Parts: sequence; structure tokens; C-alpha cells
Amino acid sequence: MSQRLNKIRCFLLDMDGTFYLEDKLIDGALELMSYLLNKNKDYLFLTNNSSKSTTLYMAKIKSMGFDVPIQKIFTSGEATTIFLKSHYPGAKVFLVGTEALAYEFELADIQLVEQDAQVVVLGFDITITYEKLWRLCDQVRAGLPYIATHPDLNCPTETGYKPDTGSFIALVEASTGRTPDFIIGKPNQHIVDAVIEKTGFTVDEIAMVGDRLYTDIALGKTGITTVLTLSGETKLKDVQDSLYKPDYIVKDLRGLLDLLKN
Repeated sequence: MSQRLNKIRCFLLDMDGTFYLEDKLIDGALELMSYLLNKNKDYLFLTNNSSKSTTLYMAKIKSMGFDVPIQKIFTSGEATTIFLKSHYPGAKVFLVGTEALAYEFELADIQLVEQDAQVVVLGFDITITYEKLWRLCDQVRAGLPYIATHPDLNCPTETGYKPDTGSFIALVEASTGRTPDFIIGKPNQHIVDAVIEKTGFTVDEIAMVGDRLYTDIALGKTGITTVLTLSGETKLKDVQDSLYKPDYIVKDLRGLLDLLKN
């Protein structure tokens, strides 16, 4: 094991495409968690998927056989609420998102409104309607502060991919001519700052483990170590032409486990 990986005290684990695909664990997931716990290594499940709340993610992972505390799950949705409270305290928010994301915002005491919003937020909304998109574009076109939870173009499934928030960012841009003023999730500095604050570890003690080059691996630009898993969106041939190069490449979490052991 390289000296750089040996220094890691906290592993940030992506979920969709890395720890599981839909309702199926990826090979080596539980064994890796057991190894980290036995070696007194910390971890944090870090996902850009803002369609589910931390409570739902906790329940899902527990149903797969790993008893994860809710404090060990951090979503781009939760990171967005932290950003809003810091940068737009007390603002009324028009949210394009699922009921689960809306519930997360309400838990953070953020006021959600249908009219007279002061900020608009675009999340991963698998319940999206044309009317909701229309209203979003109207408010973005009107010049309201515009925030997206994350930039992912697609969300991996067992049978392929479904459009993610990044796809809708492109749609809104085509209609309004605007891109988000802020994108909170990976690979942006906002979410790394939140992780450092949450865990107390330094940049060189943290590694990001994920399946996407333009989010998980691009997070390496902040100084953290990156590990690419080939169990989700990215194929090995994609790495050659990518601007973002991982520090390590493994087939799946079992491959990472083997790397740590050896």
C-alpha cells in the first residue's frame, strides 16, 4: 500500500454505483466496512443524490446488512441546507425536489414556498413535472439566486442510467440562458469544507471513493486522495481521455479492500 493511502484516516464513500446499485450491494461492500472498523478508520457515506433524505439512506443501508448511524451519512441535500443558512439566512426557497428532500429542508428550518420565493433550488427530482420545470425556469429567468444541489448528469441503475440533476441544469440553461450561481455537491469546495467541519480531519487524511470521474474523482482538485471504482458509471477506457485522473483505480470495493490489505 502506498504511503499516501496509508495516511488516510477517513474514507468518503459514494453510494449509488459504489456501495450499491439500486437495492443490491456491490461486491466487497460489507467486508470493507468491517475492515475499516477493525482498523479504527473513520468513514462517511457521501452522495450527490439529493432525492432521498439521510433518514431514508440510513434505512436503506441498514436493510442491506450494515448498521450505519445517521451521523455517518452526508448528502448534497443536507450540504445545500447548510449553505443556504450560511449565505441566505431566513430566505424563502422555491424547491424543485422530492418530498424527502423537502422534508430535509424543513428539518433545517428552511421555509419552502410556492410563490414569492427569494431563492430557487434545483435538486434531483424523480417526481418532476412539466409545470414544476416551467415555474423553475420562470424564476431563474427573473434573476433569483439559483442553486443546484449537485451536477451529476446521470444516476446509475442496474439496467443503465436515469437523468440526474445535471441534465435538468442543461435544460434550464437552454431555456433561460443561466447556469446555477452555486452548485453545492461534488466536486465543489463547498462540500469538502462541510466534510472537514463535520469530521475534523485534514485534507491529506481524507480519501474519496466513487465511480464518477467528473464528481468523485474531480474532488481531487481540492487536495484529497481519490479512488475510482469501476462498478458504476465509469469504464476504464474513460479514464484516458478524462481531465480528472484518480490516484487509484479498483474494480469495486473488494478491490479497494485488497489494496488496503496488501
